[in-house]
Formats: sequence, structure tokens, C-alpha cells
Amino acid sequence: MRLIFLLLILCIAFNRCKEIEAAGLKEGIWLAELEVGDKQLLPFNFRFLKEEDGEYTMELYNADELITIDDITLLGDSVVIKMPVFEGYFAGKYRATEITGEFIKENEDWVLPFKAVHGVKERFKRAGIPNTNITGDWEVRFNSDVKDSYMGKGIFKQVDDKVSGTFRTTTGDYRFLEGVHSGDSVKFSTFDGAHAFLFQAKATDSSMVGVFYNGKHEKETFVAKRNNNYDLPNATSLTYMKKGYDKLGFEFPDANGNSVSLDDAIFKDKVVIVQIMGTWCPNCLDETKFLVEYLKEYSNKQLVVVALAFEYAKTEEGAFKAINRLRDRIQVNYPILLAQYGGIDKELAQNKLPMLNHILSFPTTIIIDKNGEVQKIYTGFNGPATGEIFDSFKADFHSFVTQLMKD
Repeated sequence: MRLIFLLLILCIAFNRCKEIEAAGLKEGIWLAELEVGDKQLLPFNFRFLKEEDGEYTMELYNADELITIDDITLLGDSVVIKMPVFEGYFAGKYRATEITGEFIKENEDWVLPFKAVHGVKERFKRAGIPNTNITGDWEVRFNSDVKDSYMGKGIFKQVDDKVSGTFRTTTGDYRFLEGVHSGDSVKFSTFDGAHAFLFQAKATDSSMVGVFYNGKHEKETFVAKRNNNYDLPNATSLTYMKKGYDKLGFEFPDANGNSVSLDDAIFKDKVVIVQIMGTWCPNCLDETKFLVEYLKEYSNKQLVVVALAFEYAKTEEGAFKAINRLRDRIQVNYPILLAQYGGIDKELAQNKLPMLNHILSFPTTIIIDKNGEVQKIYTGFNGPATGEIFDSFKADFHSFVTQLMKD
């Protein structure tokens, strides 16, 4: 009798799971909230679309950014959503209009609780009319109360109470930020599978004082003042060749186990672009997309691009898995070599390229002429979120590289 009862319970549970799976996830707009530092909630919107074959696609939104996610698995009342390029994934329990679980990045030991509900369009709750408009440029100091502070530049646009824009730093931009301005409170956030950024500040017409949360464990203060004349150091002035070195040199393996160096025939008498990057890095992803499109538009046998990847993955196999995922998703049309795995310590990375004064940022991009001499080094990457800055970079890059190919 007990066996029959147990089998009956299992049968009911199984059928219930099948009913939940059959019901699926409700299409349309959702609001997700990730728990970051101090138990603060980082919101972002997304949309589920159900394809004709019954599979789901998820569109994730940050201001003008759209990220399409198509690796979604439902099993019983469980759901797993894997990011398209970065290693992170959501794992949780679901009902048609609700998901609860965690966002996980195993190599970086990230576990962020999250909850998502269907039908909520507002990223942040509105709490009153804004007392000012923060549109414009801002001079920003992060970690303002400690000795290792660093500078940034805020670029914002506000329409009514909606805010969008980004922060630039010497290592790149802080992605597509989206938020709301209510009373004297400004909040904006972004989530792209690699970064989970939440900014909260008190604002006046001329100042902002706030807190920046990066995931679960990183928290920084910041102060900002309106300054339309402020700018950061030129991105080509920060990283350079040390005295005593006249050429860049390296030798790292590709995915097939072949050692590749700048002495190889493929680089001889060519303009070479060396991209120091990581598959975990959104600014690197922006630059990779730019380089892929650049090579399509300006394909030339006098130009070669090669990437040197510095990876979080704990094994070589895991690092190449991440590299191959990036190559497949973005259709990367140039070689990506594995320079380092098991961590992305910049001092260790600099030891791999001792001819550089330092590696300040991922990405760092080195342009070498046909004689093998370094002509320009870009530190960081200001991507599409920076608007005119991105457009200016593209024009400068194209002009410079084109001239080197003619020489």
C-alpha cells in the first residue's frame, strides 16, 4: 500500500511538472531585479518571445542596447538561461509570470539572487518630479573618500524623468546606463551578462554624490560636478613602449595548439593590429565587433588583426571554450591566441608583454606598421554607449590605419 501511495505521489508530481512546462513562460515584457551589494536591487527589463518551434528567445534591454539570448532550457519547473557570449547564466524555478533563482558566473565566483515578474515596464519606480535636469557632461571622481580614487566623465541625457548615458574612464566606458530622476534622487543601471552596475546619487543642478555597486562585492562612492569642458587623458597617451624596446614580441598558442608569434610569415610586411582582450570583457566585445566589421569593410591583404586573450577560466580547455564561443557568436574573422588563463591580474599580464610600460586596461590595442614598429597604442575602448566619442574614435582609427597601409 505504501509503495502504491508513493508511486501515486510521484505520478502526480511528474504530471504537475509537465503541466508547468507545457504552460511555459508568458510572452511580453518582464522586469528582473538582481541583488547586488548592501542587498540593493538592480533592475533591468527583458522580453520573452516564443518561436514557431516552441523555443524561447529573450531580448534584454539597456537604453539603446539590445542583447538577444537564445539558449533557454525549460525542464519541469526549472529554467536555465545562458548568456550568448559571456559565461554567466540564470538558473531558477519558474511559473508562467514569475522566475526566482540566481545569476551565476562560476569562474569569477559570482552568485547574485534574482527575481523576475511579467508585465512590469518601468525599470525603476518613479517617486516624484525631478528637481533638475542632468543632461550634459560631468567631471567625476570615483572612490572619492579613499587614496586610490580615479577619474571619470559622465555623459548623460535626460528627457522628462528618464535618464540615459554612461560614465567614461581611462579604461573604457561603463556601458549603456538607463534610469530615472525623481526629486533629488538619480538611479541608473545596466546588466549585460558580464557587468551588473547600479548607480544611486543625490543630484542638484551642479553636483551629484552617490554610490556605485558592481555586482555583489564591489562598492564605490563617487562625486561629480557639472563641467562641459572636462575631458579624460588621451587614450593613446597612457600605454607605451619602454625605453630599450623597439618592437613588440610574443608567442602564444591558438585553439589548434599552434604557437603563433609576430615573426610568423602571416605578419611580414603587414600592418598589424594586436588586441589585448578577454572574452569576459564587455568593452572588449564592443571592440571585437568593431574590428570584425572593420575587416569586412576594409579587407586588405596588407592588414592583419590578432587577439591575445587573458582569461578567468581555471583551465586551458575552459579558456579555449570561451574563446571559441566568442568566435562562433560574433563570427570573429581573425586569430585569438591564449595569453593567460586562471585569472586576469594586470601585473601578470604585463609580465607576458614586458616591453610595455603597463597594461592598464582590457582591451589595449596596439597598431604596428609594416616594418614591425609600434605606431600607436589605444588604452581602453569607448564603445557605442559613448556616442560621438565612439564616432570620433572610428574616424581616427580608419584614417591612421589607412595611411599606414599606403606607406
